[in-house]
Amino acid sequence: MNRTETEKKQPLIVLSGPTGVGKTDLSILLARAAGGEIVSADSMQVYRGLDIGSAKIRKEEMKGIPHHLIDVLDPEESFDVVRFSAMAEEACSLIRKRGHVPILTGGTGFYIQAVVRGIDFTDCSENPALREEWAKLAEEQGPEVLHAMLKERDPEAAEAIHPHNVRRTIRALEFYEMTSARISEHNSREQQRSSPYALAWFVLTDDRKRLYDRINARVDKMLEAGLEEEVRGLYERGLTEEHTSMKGIGYKEFFPYFRGMCSMEETAAAIKQNTRRYAKRQLTWFRREKEAVWVDRQVFRQNEEEMLDYMLGVIREKTDIRVQI
Repeated sequence: MNRTETEKKQPLIVLSGPTGVGKTDLSILLARAAGGEIVSADSMQVYRGLDIGSAKIRKEEMKGIPHHLIDVLDPEESFDVVRFSAMAEEACSLIRKRGHVPILTGGTGFYIQAVVRGIDFTDCSENPALREEWAKLAEEQGPEVLHAMLKERDPEAAEAIHPHNVRRTIRALEFYEMTSARISEHNSREQQRSSPYALAWFVLTDDRKRLYDRINARVDKMLEAGLEEEVRGLYERGLTEEHTSMKGIGYKEFFPYFRGMCSMEETAAAIKQNTRRYAKRQLTWFRREKEAVWVDRQVFRQNEEEMLDYMLGVIREKTDIRVQI
């Protein structure tokens, strides 16, 4: 990157990667070395009370590093990429005013992309009445009906969205209805934006088998730590699968169990399988990002100090951040 161009842009460090790969510990090391504060890019850790199932970092694990966008919403509140983008930008601005560097950390690819690219959501108008009408249609006739409607209007978006993902299907239909444009074309344009930041973006990865073994072991530990009790408390509080907070893996799988439709063993198996599949989708998403620098745990023999040294070298090259060696 041209040095003059770098000096015009504010620095931003991103540490992303699939769930269960071990981003948390490395993010703390990175924040210490780069004088940073961490902004969580996780769609579930934003909620209060979703601690075990979201693998939320505990206070003692933060090692004194400030963390943002964790425990800031009640589980009854909705949360999406538009709201995240606004909250993350505000957090980054406050971090910079304190003379620190924002480190965006998490695995929700679309959320990270929205901040990294500075995606404009001003033309993403909403129509609550239409949303309610389509949600009712999906409930009465099945989500496939909505997906068929989307396929007629925006085939590319329909191909990218799972037929049972009602929320995203409705959003794509709504965008078309409100703007007479296809959301797939809008997203494609926004994804081509160059970043407004002096960016150092890392994707942490690992051997597939090792990653899946870690995921399976982590789910077992969550269950031992009281995940069932955590979700049951939210269920008894009145939360349902319709709430955004309950759509996350580790939460949605319990609703059939509470209704006596499956066993605890089947519930645990579903959480593990869905988490592994999610990790695979995350890796696929991040591979599309040309600016991302991949950090493979295998290459560094799982040595986080060596990973950190490598990352700090990249940061020195791409930004004006004065890192501690």
